[in-house]
Amino acid sequence: MPKFKPVPKFRSEDDEREFWATHDTTEYVDWKSARRVQFPNLKPTLRTISVRLPEHLIGGLKALANERDIPYQALLKQFLAERMREEWRHRRAA
Repeated sequence: MPKFKPVPKFRSEDDEREFWATHDTTEYVDWKSARRVQFPNLKPTLRTISVRLPEHLIGGLKALANERDIPYQALLKQFLAERMREEWRHRRAA
C-alpha cells in the first residue's frame, strides 16, 4: 500500500484552494477507500432574477398559491422545476 503525504494545515480557505490547485490529491488521499456521502440538509444556492410577466399570469399564480397556502414565488419555483424535469425526461427518451 502506498504511503500518502500528510495534508497540511491551512490558514484560510484561499490558502487551501491555492494548494489543491497546484498539487495532486492522489499523493495525499486514498481515493480507493473513499465513500460517497450525501448532505441532505444543504440548500441550493439561489440567485435573484427579474422576469417580466403579464399581470393576469401573476394574478393566476397568486390565486393558485393562495389555495395551496404558499407564497406565489415558491409555487412558481415548483412549476419551473416540474417543467424542467419533464423536459429533461423527454430529451433522454428521444
